[in-house]
Amino acid sequence: MTDDKLNQYLTFTVAGEQYAINVANIREVLEFDSVTVIPKMPEYMKGIINLRGSVVPVLDLKAKFGIGKIEKATDTSVIVTEMTLNNEAVVIGLLCDAVSEVIDLEDDQIEPTPYMGTQVQAEFIRGMGKKDDKFIIILDLTKVLTHQDLKNVANQSE
Repeated sequence: MTDDKLNQYLTFTVAGEQYAINVANIREVLEFDSVTVIPKMPEYMKGIINLRGSVVPVLDLKAKFGIGKIEKATDTSVIVTEMTLNNEAVVIGLLCDAVSEVIDLEDDQIEPTPYMGTQVQAEFIRGMGKKDDKFIIILDLTKVLTHQDLKNVANQSE
């Protein structure tokens, strides 16, 4: 296997910008319906959903990025992701304006994080992917979801 191994990314839109997450972290994509609000959670924690008997917290990416809140529309989706916290799987939903497609990006198609030009904090960005003359912001889930976020999620799921 070479350094140019293919990686698959799910692309989606938040506030008119294209983002991507590696499909290895994605369980499924759901049409957004509604959430149950949990008191005393950070503003970007939209609430929880029941996914086949499991409690899944939902994070509003627009609010997490500090650029407003996602309003429910026809294409609004929840990307159900899985992370590891203290050797335990933590499932969290990411609310986005719309899911686009799965794309293949080779490592050499991903450029370092720019210092300016995006609405998102630079530490949330793993790199910038380029596909068909368009830039796609590749998110680093371990940075978007802070350790405290994951602890809050784990505590709410118990």
